Amino acid sequence: MSGQFAISMHILTLLAKANGDRLTSDFIAGSININPVLVRKEISNLRNKGLVISREGKHGGSELAKPASQIRLSDVFLATRQGALLGKSQNVPNPECPVGRQINQHLDSLYEQAESVLIHQLADSTLADFSQQFD
Repeated sequence: MSGQFAISMHILTLLAKANGDRLTSDFIAGSININPVLVRKEISNLRNKGLVISREGKHGGSELAKPASQIRLSDVFLATRQGALLGKSQNVPNPECPVGRQINQHLDSLYEQAESVLIHQLADSTLADFSQQFD
């Protein structure tokens, strides 16, 4: 897994706490302590997934596309998912081995089950729930 989910949660939490005010990528980058270019990349992805709206220009910035209470943490996870939760094996197992010829299909099934549990767990919480933890 990449850090995309964590960065996106940081961005969305800042936007939720901003109460409708637009935040610039520079401001957000200062909070995350990363380059604003990386923030803009994540904001672009979140905008494409319908979670954020942005405005360019002097008075530009980003804000939530809908209330934080309508954004499930599973929505954020699915918007940032970049492949299997637990990764993929890089090797090609021996097809002559009884384990090797079946390992990948069984691992894929295990990974799908684990991801399903995680998505269901995340669906129980909203961005509003998460952001209430911050003063």
